Amino acid sequence: MSNDTSSATDEEFQDPLENYDPPQYDDAFQQALLEKSVAQMHIQPFTSVTAETTVSAAMEKLVGDQIACLLVEDSGKLVGVFSDRDVLDKVALEYDDVKDKPVSEVMATDPVYVYETDSAAAALNVMAVSGYRHVPVVNLDETIVGILSPNRMTQFMRESTGNE
Repeated sequence: MSNDTSSATDEEFQDPLENYDPPQYDDAFQQALLEKSVAQMHIQPFTSVTAETTVSAAMEKLVGDQIACLLVEDSGKLVGVFSDRDVLDKVALEYDDVKDKPVSEVMATDPVYVYETDSAAAALNVMAVSGYRHVPVVNLDETIVGILSPNRMTQFMRESTGNE
């Protein structure tokens, strides 16, 4: 066995990234989708309630703030989503029975979310593939920092294509 640490060839190390060509984009929108993070999109303001908030109070907040979705949190952490869809599917016909119950009983639990560090393309993918109109945004500590909506995604698309 040889103690020689040199390689069989005397070629110099070639860094595989040395000849890296940056990606080529077809247009500004494609570049924005892949290079901009969710944090660079309009993700605020957002409205949240606690899981103990009553269904009637949550509905009043939806109507009063003229929004379609509330993030349900516990100490800043996302625990659910209560949306106009939940009102239609779980509350409307049972309102008298559920109005004083906590929103946690009718909210969507285990919501799909994106990190603020994810690409805009990842967020658009979650909306398109998962079928959610509203997607919560969290930071790496999983604390709520915002929400994406169809209007905000449309605004991002317009800004990215120069069609503001």
